Amino acid sequence: QVQLLESGGGLVQAGGSLTLSCAASGHTFSTHAMGWFREAPGKEREFVASISGGGFVTYYTDSVRGRFTLSRDNARNTVALQMNNLKSEDTAVYYCARGKRLGVATLEANYDAWGRGTQVTVST
Repeated sequence: QVQLLESGGGLVQAGGSLTLSCAASGHTFSTHAMGWFREAPGKEREFVASISGGGFVTYYTDSVRGRFTLSRDNARNTVALQMNNLKSEDTAVYYCARGKRLGVATLEANYDAWGRGTQVTVST
């Protein structure tokens, strides 16, 4: 059974940094892309970033490109989302997700397992 466990959320001031981690188990980690999505209050869940199974390809939504960095450690079955220069609009529950395939993906339909989420709150 695939399990994804996020950690690292919290309260941070605007301009600050946080690193979210996702620990995966129950599947062959390196053969699946991984992604992060977020859901802000009153809004639909949206794509944030994705990384290919081998970790060589990453893709970011425009609003976080240049501020967020997604990486993975296939030996430890973990992914990390480094978030810098955080803004109030980054406030959301962040979800880790496992891609159905090896390549990066932006649509929720291309993910088949989800974590429970971790709250990120950016204060101004």
